[in-house]
Amino acid sequence: MSDDNRTNKLLTEILETQRAHLDEYKRVTSESLRLQRQSVESQTRYIRLLRPMLIVGAVVIAGLLAYVLWLSRLIR
Repeated sequence: MSDDNRTNKLLTEILETQRAHLDEYKRVTSESLRLQRQSVESQTRYIRLLRPMLIVGAVVIAGLLAYVLWLSRLIR
């Protein structure tokens, strides 16, 4: 009987360890998904901010280019 008792005890410990690993896996997975969602939200916010900045930058560069061309005609 002691072998059966010992076997049951070992199996119970293995089962508890597996459950603990499963709980930790679930925790890590949910944390990873949360961080990925947060990263996607941050990227979306930056893209929304970047688009108008690029448009303004392009307009400024086009204006400067037009100004330089206008100045070059005055110098001739």
